[in-house]
Amino acid sequence: MNRLPRAENRPDSRSAHAPRASLAPLGAGDNSVSMTVSPIPYPLGRLSRGHDARVPHLSALIAGQRPPPPPPAIDYTRIGIEQMPAELGAMLTDRLAIATCAAYYHAVQVWSFNAKNGDIDFEPDSNVERLYIEACGYEPQAGDAGPGGTAQAVLTYLVQAGAPTGFRGQHRRPVLAFVEVDPRNIDDVKRTIADCGLAYVGLKVPASLAADPPLVWDVRRDDTRIVGGHAVVLAGYDARGAKVISWGRQYMMTWRFFAEYVDEVYAIADPDWIDAGGGTPGGLSIAELQALMRPLRE
Repeated sequence: MNRLPRAENRPDSRSAHAPRASLAPLGAGDNSVSMTVSPIPYPLGRLSRGHDARVPHLSALIAGQRPPPPPPAIDYTRIGIEQMPAELGAMLTDRLAIATCAAYYHAVQVWSFNAKNGDIDFEPDSNVERLYIEACGYEPQAGDAGPGGTAQAVLTYLVQAGAPTGFRGQHRRPVLAFVEVDPRNIDDVKRTIADCGLAYVGLKVPASLAADPPLVWDVRRDDTRIVGGHAVVLAGYDARGAKVISWGRQYMMTWRFFAEYVDEVYAIADPDWIDAGGGTPGGLSIAELQALMRPLRE
């Protein structure tokens, strides 16, 4: 397994792992996203934020510590001059309310791109649909977009059963653990991305974004209508905002948009990422993380 090399000028952290990513500001020489984006009147599918008391919180896990500041900028969608493709697959988000499941498989793409030296794991849509069936109770025979799902329920299921992978879904990719991160603490969000390769987030979707998502998501004061909930992954950030993967494409979310609409954030411990030298939520050991998941597995 190729190890993720230490990024230049990255402060030491408790985990002592270093990400494999560009530390250049997002968009610096970045031509990975088309300058035109078609309207996407898709179903969304993230239900209102769950409140499972068994889910651990990062703030409690690192209480009393003084973690180092996060790197000023990082981008896991590129390794040097190599970039993830602009089109990563909609993963059925164009017809099903499957965002909470699709976001996880976009996370797999980011982890594999970095851990496997640019070799991206593109799982078939059938595996995304299978996870939707298993974790959210979707019934394909009903012929509709399905019930949607909460981020916590999907992540809990992944801890318990893993995600279907392989051509016929015959394998299972484990999730070692996940912890909730306070979206009001931007440094913790940045540390989550830097240490874990990404942050899995849930957000409220303003009408303008659902109708025609621009390349940069920012707050529009003339748009006060919320049309649903969505789940995405943030695979990088800089002073302006965070790099978003959603609907199979790459976007930029300003920190102002993040503060306005994101209401849940999760750090996920992925075994491939960790095996390749990546970090863990809060710098915790695998044994510590698995102990935290014991109530969710019961």
